Amino acid sequence: DNLLHCGTCLGKFTKSGKFRLHITALDYLSQYSKYKVWLKPSAEMSFLYGNNVLKSGLARITESTPQYAGVVVYNLADIPLGFGVIAQTTETCKELDPTANVVLHQADVGEFLRGLEEDM
Repeated sequence: DNLLHCGTCLGKFTKSGKFRLHITALDYLSQYSKYKVWLKPSAEMSFLYGNNVLKSGLARITESTPQYAGVVVYNLADIPLGFGVIAQTTETCKELDPTANVVLHQADVGEFLRGLEEDM
């Protein structure tokens, strides 16, 4: 009769029936991700504050990443920082203006800390 649960919450379903990933899924996503993006140190804090990644902050990107694919965002020390959606293909990124959005922010490890501040 009683519903019990244990383990890690990976996300939840919205009222419209779509599944929204939480940042707690990052450890699992980073192990199996096909597409990855690495940020320059100057762009790390901006991403951790919830901003999109600009081309000027991009250090490396997985080759042949299609547009609108889900990516895991790493720093140069290969520590996963969060995840997002790539706004342009890898080939298009090479020709973009430095101020163009490359990765659209979805979640980052800073969200957990920002959520704790709101609870206090």
